[in-house]
Amino acid sequence: MRTVSFVAATAIGLLAANSEAQAVGCLSGGAAGALAGHMAGHGVLGALAGCVAGHQWNKHQLSQEQLQNQQQYDAARKAHNPNYQSPWSD
Repeated sequence: MRTVSFVAATAIGLLAANSEAQAVGCLSGGAAGALAGHMAGHGVLGALAGCVAGHQWNKHQLSQEQLQNQQQYDAARKAHNPNYQSPWSD
Protein backbone atom coordinates (compact mmCIF):
# COMPACT_ATOMS: atom_id res chain seq x y z
CA MET A 1 0.00 0.00 0.00
CA ARG A 2 2.81 2.41 0.84
CA THR A 3 4.52 1.68 -2.45
CA VAL A 4 1.35 2.40 -4.41
CA SER A 5 0.81 5.63 -2.49
CA PHE A 6 4.41 6.71 -3.04
CA VAL A 7 4.25 5.97 -6.76
CA ALA A 8 0.96 7.86 -7.06
CA ALA A 9 2.34 10.84 -5.14
CA THR A 10 5.47 10.88 -7.27
CA ALA A 11 3.43 10.74 -10.48
CA ILE A 12 1.21 13.60 -9.33
CA GLY A 13 4.26 15.63 -8.36
CA LEU A 14 5.89 15.07 -11.72
CA LEU A 15 2.74 15.95 -13.62
CA ALA A 16 2.32 19.13 -11.59
CA ALA A 17 5.76 20.36 -12.63
CA ASN A 18 5.47 22.00 -16.02
CA SER A 19 9.15 22.37 -16.94
CA GLU A 20 12.41 20.58 -16.42
CA ALA A 21 13.78 23.16 -13.99
CA GLN A 22 10.71 22.91 -11.81
CA ALA A 23 10.84 19.11 -11.93
CA VAL A 24 14.42 19.17 -10.66
CA GLY A 25 13.37 21.20 -7.61
CA CYS A 26 10.42 18.90 -7.00
CA LEU A 27 12.48 15.73 -7.33
CA SER A 28 15.35 16.85 -5.12
CA GLY A 29 13.00 18.31 -2.51
CA GLY A 30 10.77 15.24 -2.69
CA ALA A 31 13.71 12.91 -2.10
CA ALA A 32 14.85 14.89 0.93
CA GLY A 33 11.28 15.15 2.23
CA ALA A 34 10.70 11.41 1.75
CA LEU A 35 13.80 10.63 3.78
CA ALA A 36 12.83 13.02 6.56
CA GLY A 37 9.22 11.82 6.44
CA HIS A 38 10.33 8.19 6.56
CA MET A 39 12.22 8.92 9.78
CA ALA A 40 9.03 10.42 11.22
CA GLY A 41 6.80 7.64 9.87
CA HIS A 42 5.18 9.75 7.13
CA GLY A 43 7.26 9.15 4.01
CA VAL A 44 4.59 10.02 1.44
CA LEU A 45 3.56 13.23 3.19
CA GLY A 46 7.21 14.17 3.56
CA ALA A 47 7.79 13.56 -0.14
CA LEU A 48 4.83 15.75 -1.12
CA ALA A 49 5.87 18.53 1.23
CA GLY A 50 9.46 18.27 0.02
CA CYS A 51 8.30 18.49 -3.59
CA VAL A 52 6.37 21.69 -2.89
CA ALA A 53 9.24 23.21 -0.92
CA GLY A 54 11.79 22.24 -3.59
CA HIS A 55 9.61 23.73 -6.32
CA GLN A 56 9.27 27.02 -4.43
CA TRP A 57 13.00 27.17 -3.71
CA ASN A 58 13.80 26.57 -7.37
CA LYS A 59 11.41 29.37 -8.41
CA HIS A 60 13.15 31.68 -5.94
CA GLN A 61 16.58 30.79 -7.36
CA LEU A 62 15.42 31.39 -10.93
CA SER A 63 13.93 34.78 -10.06
CA GLN A 64 17.18 35.80 -8.35
CA GLU A 65 19.16 34.80 -11.46
CA GLN A 66 16.77 36.77 -13.67
CA LEU A 67 17.17 39.88 -11.50
CA GLN A 68 20.94 39.57 -11.62
CA ASN A 69 20.86 39.19 -15.42
CA GLN A 70 18.69 42.30 -15.74
CA GLN A 71 21.09 44.31 -13.57
CA GLN A 72 24.10 43.15 -15.60
CA TYR A 73 22.31 44.02 -18.83
CA ASP A 74 21.45 47.50 -17.56
CA ALA A 75 25.02 48.12 -16.42
CA ALA A 76 26.41 47.07 -19.81
CA ARG A 77 23.93 49.26 -21.68
CA LYS A 78 24.62 52.28 -19.44
CA ALA A 79 28.36 51.86 -19.99
CA HIS A 80 27.76 51.95 -23.74
CA ASN A 81 25.07 54.64 -23.73
CA PRO A 82 24.86 57.03 -20.74
CA ASN A 83 21.32 58.09 -21.73
CA TYR A 84 19.97 54.52 -21.51
CA GLN A 85 16.96 54.05 -19.26
CA SER A 86 16.06 50.60 -18.00
CA PRO A 87 12.73 49.20 -19.21
CA TRP A 88 12.33 47.36 -15.89
CA SER A 89 12.43 50.39 -13.62
CA ASP A 90 9.67 52.95 -13.24
